[in-house]
Amino acid sequence: MNEPVDLPQFTLDDYERDFADRHLLHGVVAKWAKAKPDAPALLSADGNRAVTWSDFDRLTTALARELLRLGFAKGDFLVTLLPMSVDHVLLEYSCFKIGVIVAPLDLRLSSDEVIRALETLRPRGFAGLGVKAPFDFRPMWRAVRARCPWIQHSITVDLDEAIPGTQSFASIAEPAWRAVIDASPETGEDSAALAGIASSISSSLTEDDGALVIFTTGSTGSPKPALLSHRNITVQNMCMCGAFFGGDRGSRILVNLPASHVGGQTEALMSIFFGGGTAVLLEVFDAGRSLRAITQHQVEILGQIPAMFSLEWMLKDYDRHDLSSLKFAAYGGHSVSRPFVDQLAKMAPAIGTGLGLTETAGFCTYIQASGNGRETILAGLGRDMPIYPCSIRRPMRADGNAGDELASGEIGHVCFRGPQTFLGYVNDPAATARAISRDGFLYTGDLGYKDAAGLHLTGRDKWVIKSLGYQIFPGDVERHVCSLAGKVANCVVVGVAHEVVSEAPVAVVEKRPGVELSRRELDRHARSLPSYMRPRHWIILEAGQMPLNRVAKPDYLRAQEMARQEIAQLRARGEWDRSYVKGKQKAASRAAE
Repeated sequence: MNEPVDLPQFTLDDYERDFADRHLLHGVVAKWAKAKPDAPALLSADGNRAVTWSDFDRLTTALARELLRLGFAKGDFLVTLLPMSVDHVLLEYSCFKIGVIVAPLDLRLSSDEVIRALETLRPRGFAGLGVKAPFDFRPMWRAVRARCPWIQHSITVDLDEAIPGTQSFASIAEPAWRAVIDASPETGEDSAALAGIASSISSSLTEDDGALVIFTTGSTGSPKPALLSHRNITVQNMCMCGAFFGGDRGSRILVNLPASHVGGQTEALMSIFFGGGTAVLLEVFDAGRSLRAITQHQVEILGQIPAMFSLEWMLKDYDRHDLSSLKFAAYGGHSVSRPFVDQLAKMAPAIGTGLGLTETAGFCTYIQASGNGRETILAGLGRDMPIYPCSIRRPMRADGNAGDELASGEIGHVCFRGPQTFLGYVNDPAATARAISRDGFLYTGDLGYKDAAGLHLTGRDKWVIKSLGYQIFPGDVERHVCSLAGKVANCVVVGVAHEVVSEAPVAVVEKRPGVELSRRELDRHARSLPSYMRPRHWIILEAGQMPLNRVAKPDYLRAQEMARQEIAQLRARGEWDRSYVKGKQKAASRAAE
């Protein structure tokens, strides 16, 4: 009863033989436009917009032609600062058809962060929101015009009033929409002309061309622009769709993750497209609207990060929503507790997770279980696919080649090799060389091991704590602390310099709402850990105070800075570097008694 669900094992031969017509992102759209032209491809969650596969293909061809008229060409970048809307998706796929690389940014970025991204990519165009309640992006646009005068096309979307120096998306889109109307199925000659345009503008594209830039989330460093090819993405789509989405069954998914996140783009949106399904788009996440969209549109698949599920479950009216249409729910992003998995299993009859990375275009390991087999979900991150094998290796060698592969059960660097590995970080060859070995192995930055059950992570390479000659993997300590599930909502463990033990672990713990939690209680709970792994200090936060990055994952950089500041105060009072010696003396005293 506790065995995971057997999943299809996709090979390179499968991809080349069975999915040859889906190697390009827009080729996926063309396939389903022919196979099921009147079926819905896109639905807005509020129900006011629907796009069929046929219209999806024809609209993006017409819009691609307008982009060509503006001077966009293969290899150009178009940076977007937009929600996950129907128009945004149409704009993206128009770019894919002509080889323009799309780089969606997080709507919560500051003006300085937006400009930093623009300066990194030097795009030909920038499309963003304008003035539409409750948003007012005029200050951002003024900063962009002043500091990025080399941008040739500044495009505003959804605006109530014009912004000087920009052109509206409507002025570009309306000629395209008219071209599609003029080329209705009843006018076969115009439809053929439109199809001819699509063929001619796509003829020079290959599956190895860049399509999408996703900035890494920056939870362990500055965000970096990862360039993904059509092949990177569609290989992941094949595996994700086959493992989780029912293959070509044409499932319906709610896409409520940000457009700037690999989970929203390649995992949810593009993987459901790969199987000819329907994407229900919620422009900006809202817990209540997400649940209502599931009910209204009979959504079958829901993939979110754990924080989003928790926000939905916290709603007072959660139990009033009819979620009976859900067949599968998946989470990713970070580890979860047993109570979380128990609650998820009540939401859908099948649940799943895996390892997903920006640099691998999304998921690269998979595990699925029924509600009765949910213990297996807690055991690890599942197995890789034959097309993109995982190995545990020693550190990259000085010559840039991958280190030796380690045996089953040994902890080392989690690596992948194959067609999902990204093309590199844009304009950053040094960072790319640190991530991809000369012989083609992607070093993910994670540490872990493999066994018969699959992949298990022990922590991030840069966050391993070296204390008393031991290596402490923060994830091991974090999972133990979070097993105090009734009181602990989240935990981050970081290392802080210590004169006696080199580094000592400090735990930043977020309480659950309305509970009491003391350091003494946490110390008692930690006694079942080996002594060298026990946190030397606890920072207890109220509910909602854990520092998070833009995709609601714990922000280790901010947590470490929080720990360093508090330890500096302890050190000034003589309560840190000598704490180990005092602890040893107390332990010896207790033993003598």
